[in-house]
Amino acid sequence: MVDRALQRKIHVACRELGLDGDARHAVQIAACGKASMKDMDDNDLTLVINHLKDRGWKPKKPTAKQYRKAAPRADLRFVHVLWRLLGEAGVLDQPTRAGLNAFVRKRFEATWESVPIDIDALRDHEQINDVVEALKAWCGRVGVKLDR
Repeated sequence: MVDRALQRKIHVACRELGLDGDARHAVQIAACGKASMKDMDDNDLTLVINHLKDRGWKPKKPTAKQYRKAAPRADLRFVHVLWRLLGEAGVLDQPTRAGLNAFVRKRFEATWESVPIDIDALRDHEQINDVVEALKAWCGRVGVKLDR
């Protein structure tokens, strides 16, 4: 299996060096003897990257991934922890933040006057507690241990 990150790196390097598709193919042939990345393995792709570095490309230092800030309240962070545990247990169809928001809407839309678009917008401690208790009960039903 070819590392797609190496292929992306080659495309980025060529763009930053101002090379078009024909020039990139020429570089690939010069570096490893293959014009198409489809025909290359990881070693060939690395040779192309090194060739681009020799031509003056300087890879930018990787930046830290952009994460959302932690939820503003500890009880909301606990909701996220419970959702993650359920996701790790493999019982969720959508173990993402969007899945959590969909769960809250589906579970509580009928009983609450309004349901926020995002879980972190909840401010009513009783509503947050409702979500925590529902997730804890779900954890109990599927055997997820909460005593970590």
